[in-house]
Amino acid sequence: MSSGTKTTADYIQHHLTNLTYGQLPDGSWGFAHSAEEAAQMGFWSINVDSMAWSIGLGLIFTFFFRRAAAHATAGVPGGLQNFVEMIVEFIDDTTQSIFHQKNDLIAPLAMTIFVWVFLMNLMDLVPVDWLPELAVLLGVSHMKVVPSTDPNITMAMALTVFALILYYSVKCKGAIGFLKELTLHPFPSLAAIPVNFVLEFVSLIAKPLSLGLRLFGNMYAGEMIFILIALMFGGGVAFFIFGGVLQWVWAVFHVLVITLQAFIFAVLTIVYLAQAHETEEH
Repeated sequence: MSSGTKTTADYIQHHLTNLTYGQLPDGSWGFAHSAEEAAQMGFWSINVDSMAWSIGLGLIFTFFFRRAAAHATAGVPGGLQNFVEMIVEFIDDTTQSIFHQKNDLIAPLAMTIFVWVFLMNLMDLVPVDWLPELAVLLGVSHMKVVPSTDPNITMAMALTVFALILYYSVKCKGAIGFLKELTLHPFPSLAAIPVNFVLEFVSLIAKPLSLGLRLFGNMYAGEMIFILIALMFGGGVAFFIFGGVLQWVWAVFHVLVITLQAFIFAVLTIVYLAQAHETEEH
C-alpha cells in the first residue's frame, strides 16, 4: 500500500472499483468517487476504464495483425509474421475440427475472440499497484486495468455471440425449424411441448451465461488473489519476501489460466455456432 492511511478494506475496495461516469445523486453528470456512488448511477453509467482498456487492447491487436498481413512475405517469415501465422493456423485447425459447415465468419471471429480476450486477461499480470497508483498521481481516482474482470465487458461479448447464435439458428433452420427445435426436443410429442420448451430455453439461455460469467468469475478471482498477495508487502521483511515468492508463483500459474480462459471462450463460441448451423433432426 502506497499510503499509510489506507486500511486493508480501503485498499481492496479501491482496486476493485471501476472509474465510472454517470449521473450523480445531485442530478449532475460526472465521475463517481466511491463504489457506493457508482452503484447509485444505475444502468446508464459507464465504466470508463474497462471501455478504454478493452478498446485500446483491441486497437493494439488490430494494428499488429494488420501490420503482419501487410508485410507478409512468401520467403522466410519474420518474427511477427511467424507468430501471427502460428495463431491463425492454430485457430483455423481448431475451427475445422469443430465446425463442419461453410461459413467464412467463424474462424476470424474465433481468432478475434481468442486474441482479444487473451490480451485483456494478460493485463492481470501487471503488478496491481502500478497503473492504479499512477492514475491517482495523475488525478484519476480509480483505474481497473483488467477489462475481463468487469461483467459488463464479458457479458457484452457473450451477448454478441448469443445474437449470432439466434441469427444463424433462424437463418439455417428457418423460423419454424428453430421453433420446432425449442418445442419438440428432446421429447417428440405435442403433449411434451411445455416441458421441451423449458428444457431447451434454459439450455439456450445458459450459453451466453456460460461464456460471460465463466470468464468474469475466473479473472475476478485471479485479480483478487493478486490483490491479497500485494497486501503482504506491507507486513514486514518476512511477509515481503514471502509475498514476492507467492506473486511470482501465482503469475506463472496465471499465464496458463489467462490463456485457457481465452481458448475456452473461443472454442465455446465455435461449438455454439456449429450447433446453430445444424439442420439434421436430433
